[in-house]
Amino acid sequence: MSGNKARQVRHSTAVQVLGRVGMGCYGLVYLLIGYLAVRIAIGGGGQEADGRGAITEVGSTPLGGVLLWVLAAGLVAYGLWQALLAAVGYTWIDKQRQRVAKRVKSGARCLVGISLGVYAARLAAGAGEQGSGDQKQQEFTARLLELPAGPFLVIVAAVIVLGVAVASVVNGVRRSFVRDLDLSSLPSGTRRWVERLGRIGYVARGVVFGVVAVLLGIAALAHDASRSGGLDAALRTLAAQPFGTVLLIVVAAGVAAFGAYCFGAARAQRG
Repeated sequence: MSGNKARQVRHSTAVQVLGRVGMGCYGLVYLLIGYLAVRIAIGGGGQEADGRGAITEVGSTPLGGVLLWVLAAGLVAYGLWQALLAAVGYTWIDKQRQRVAKRVKSGARCLVGISLGVYAARLAAGAGEQGSGDQKQQEFTARLLELPAGPFLVIVAAVIVLGVAVASVVNGVRRSFVRDLDLSSLPSGTRRWVERLGRIGYVARGVVFGVVAVLLGIAALAHDASRSGGLDAALRTLAAQPFGTVLLIVVAAGVAAFGAYCFGAARAQRG
């Protein structure tokens, strides 16, 4: 698809509507992750607090089958919308380096959205669960560790995830995410709340990804893939710290805030 054709598709009404509805589905996943994290803080067990766990939680509801298909369609739509942004988006960013960084992030969100959408579709079709996010993370880490330069590669992965974590915190503290929003499209009473939720949410996501990076680093140094993990392992690691229950509830609230922010950002996101 040529650049001009991709831009036309990106600005079409159908794509805009599907993409924004999809972003709402993406936000719902984060809301559920926050809810599951609170359950872990209170009871110590329960469903895995990650994207797959959130989708499985949806499937356990009385209308789970229907909701899973809706969620699958929304998440895939969100992923495809992010793919278009990765290809030709962020034209409102003047500096090329920053624009490229934004497009790379959209490319990563494309992969996450589509993978979660496919997982939801498989559950809806009765294919059964395919393992938790932590298991997938550990399997990937184990494959890296088996390579000749395995520990070094895992360290590199940890540094990359740490970079994502720091960028997320900075994004929240500096309110950089506001540049991608047209807040004038929101009702005046909600603009401040969307901004506040975004600041809290991005910082909380950064904290969780920072823990994921630390777990990867530990796995590399110990040459033990079981020491690594994804969002669920990171949240459970926080729960195991001194005052872990309070700490996890605070972080869970922040993760849920990011989910709520996505609903407002879906409407205000620059197309």
